[in-house]
Amino acid sequence: MNNSATDDLDGTDLRILNHLVCDGRSSDVALGERVHLSSTATARRRKILEDRGVIRGYTAELNMAALGYGIDVLVSIELSSQAEQALNEFELAVVRCPSMSFCSFVSGETDFIMMIHVRSFEDYDRVYRRELSTLPHVAKIRSSFLMRSVERRIVAPVVLESDRRV
Repeated sequence: MNNSATDDLDGTDLRILNHLVCDGRSSDVALGERVHLSSTATARRRKILEDRGVIRGYTAELNMAALGYGIDVLVSIELSSQAEQALNEFELAVVRCPSMSFCSFVSGETDFIMMIHVRSFEDYDRVYRRELSTLPHVAKIRSSFLMRSVERRIVAPVVLESDRRV
């Protein structure tokens, strides 16, 4: 968080962000009580954080198993080429994969990491054959099935510490 949009965040801003990460539905009144500000001052600070792009939006965290998607798969994709055209073609195609919840270009031995949510191993076989293996420039696909979630955070706690180090 070391850029002009966030350089001047103070402890109160960080506490607001911390509470919003835990409960994005907090009203300005409830949030103000937690950070010891009036609801008007809290609303003003929240609006500034939104306008600066520190807060990008608000979402609901869904229980994928309750929706019938009890298997999470971390997929590593290695492309046959890292040329700009190949990367662009892959990225344009992967965003159309309905089973993918996130995809990131990464450094290291693989090119892209993505998360897939499926109902069963048979469902993953279908996703593998119809979605993943049809993506352009794919040379290798490695799948890791998540066995148990130990901790899942939206933000690492260190990001919202009031004594942030540069």
